[in-house]
Amino acid sequence: MGLFWEVRKKRDFLLSLLTNRIETYAEKMLFLLNGHGAAHGSAVAATKKKAPDKVAPAGNLYAFVGTDDGRVKEEALKLCQDLSSPDAGDFGNDIIEGGADNSDDAVRIINETIQALQTLPFFGEKVVWLKGANFLGDSVTGRAAATLEAIERLTEMLVAGFPDSVKFILSASQIDKRRAFYKKVSKLANIRVFDTPDLGKDGWEEEAMLLVRERARLRHVEFAQEALERFVMLAGADTRQIENEVEKLDLYLGEGERAVTTAVVKQLVSLSRAGVVFELGSAIEQRNLPYALELIDQLLYRGESAIGILLAAIVPRVRNLLLAKDLQERLRVGGSNYQSYIGAVNRLPASETAHIPKTKEGKINGYPLFLASRWARGFTSEQLRDGMNACLTANRQLVTSQLDHKLVLNRLVVRLLVGY
Repeated sequence: MGLFWEVRKKRDFLLSLLTNRIETYAEKMLFLLNGHGAAHGSAVAATKKKAPDKVAPAGNLYAFVGTDDGRVKEEALKLCQDLSSPDAGDFGNDIIEGGADNSDDAVRIINETIQALQTLPFFGEKVVWLKGANFLGDSVTGRAAATLEAIERLTEMLVAGFPDSVKFILSASQIDKRRAFYKKVSKLANIRVFDTPDLGKDGWEEEAMLLVRERARLRHVEFAQEALERFVMLAGADTRQIENEVEKLDLYLGEGERAVTTAVVKQLVSLSRAGVVFELGSAIEQRNLPYALELIDQLLYRGESAIGILLAAIVPRVRNLLLAKDLQERLRVGGSNYQSYIGAVNRLPASETAHIPKTKEGKINGYPLFLASRWARGFTSEQLRDGMNACLTANRQLVTSQLDHKLVLNRLVVRLLVGY
C-alpha cells in the first residue's frame, strides 16, 4: 500500500504541474501538443520552429522490421527488457499490441501510441513498445485512408521529437519500404532488418546454415556437416522453427554428447510440409522405395494434391539427378563441398549451362545440384532419362485420366527406383 500511495502522490503532483503551472512550462510542453489540434496560431508556429531541435535522437527511437517475424519479436523483446528501468515495474513500460483487424482498429492503436509517447514517465524513464504492428504494410488495412492519415500523424510526431526520457520501440514484420513512414523512420531510428532468406534465391541454404550454427553455438551444440544440411532442408529458414528444433536437439543430447548426427536429425526434427517434400526427394535419390511410398501416403493424407507432389517433390529431384549426372560424365564437374562444386559449375561456358534452372537473379541454382551430385552415381544416364519420361507420363495420367492418383504416384516411384 505504501508504494501505491507514493505513486499516486507523484501522479497528482505531475498533474498539478501540467494544469496549474502550464503558463510557466508552456515552451517546454508545446511539442507534446503537436498533431492533436490543441495548439493554434502562435503556439503552432512555435512548435514548428522548435521541431528541428526535437528530432528524435538515435538513442531513444528503435525499429525492428522484416519478414522473419520470430527474430523481429525476439530482438525487440530483448531490447525492451534491456531498456526497462528495474525500479519502475509495470509503470516503466507501455506495451501496445499492434495487431489491427481493420482500419478503425489501426487508428485506435496509433492514437494510443501517440498518447503514450506524449505522457511523461513517473520514474525518470519509460519504454513505449508498439509491438507487432501489422498495418504498415501494403494491405487492405494499411492502404485505408484513415490508417494512412493516422500513420502520417505518428510520422510527424516522431520527426518533431518526443522527450528523451521516453524510449520508443517499433516492431513490424510487415512494412512497406516505399512509403514515407519507413523512409523517415529509417533515418531517425536505430533500425534493424531481419528478413527470412528467400527460398527461391540461390544460396538461401547457406544463410540458414549460418543461423542454425549461431543458435547451436549458444547452446554448445555441434552439427556434423551432413546433419546440418539435412536439418536446414527439414526445418527451412524460419527463425522460430529453427530455434524450436535446436532446443529439441539440445534437450535430447543432454550434458554428455553434444554432437548432432544425421541420424539424430532424422529422428527428432519435425517433418513440416516442406520437410516431407524434401524427405520424399531424398528417398528417391537414395532409392529407398518403402520410405518413399510411406511419404507419399503421408502427403496425400495431409491433403496434398497428387499433381503437387509430382511437381514439387519428384520431378525436381529426378531432373537434378539427371543434370548432375550429365555434368559429371560430360564435363567432369565435382567437388567435396558446395563452394568448390558451384565454383566449377560457374566456370563452365554459358552454352553448357543454358539448360540448367536459374534463380530470380539469373544465377544457377547450384545447391540442389550439389546435393544431387552425391547420389547421381547410383543411377545411369539412361535410367534418369527414362525417369523423366515416366514423370511426363504420370503427369498426363493425373491430369487427363480417371486413374487413382495414389496408384499413379506409386507406379512412378517403383519405376524410378526399381526399374519396372
